[in-house]
Amino acid sequence: MSGVPVMVLAFGGLAIGLAGLVVGAIALGQVRRLRQAEISHAQYDARALQRLHAGLDDLRLGLSEALRHVAVVRYDAFGDQAGTTSWSMALLDDAGDGVVVTTINGRESGRAYAKNVRGGASDVPLSPEEKEALNYAMDR
Repeated sequence: MSGVPVMVLAFGGLAIGLAGLVVGAIALGQVRRLRQAEISHAQYDARALQRLHAGLDDLRLGLSEALRHVAVVRYDAFGDQAGTTSWSMALLDDAGDGVVVTTINGRESGRAYAKNVRGGASDVPLSPEEKEALNYAMDR
């Protein structure tokens, strides 16, 4: 091979190599930009997920204090005189705090009572029906 064709081949190879380097550099820049955008989205997603978890924790706390354990026991307080029109209802939160409400209904009159409950126990005596409602509400 003579010197001129070798030089042409060498310069041609050099030009192709430089073109390859330019294309590679452009591709590398695009990959870096895409990677940075991916990292930004991931950081945003992580912050959004943290906010969602914090909101969920707030909801759980609020629900634990809600009166969501409910049970009703119906009964005849006067033995076949008024039917099962009397009832006791327990309304409790997750800690067993709440109230037991009772209505005793007869043919001519009715009475209603409310008794506080703390930790699953009342500070005043409960009737058997009130205890039953309390136990149902507490899943005992």
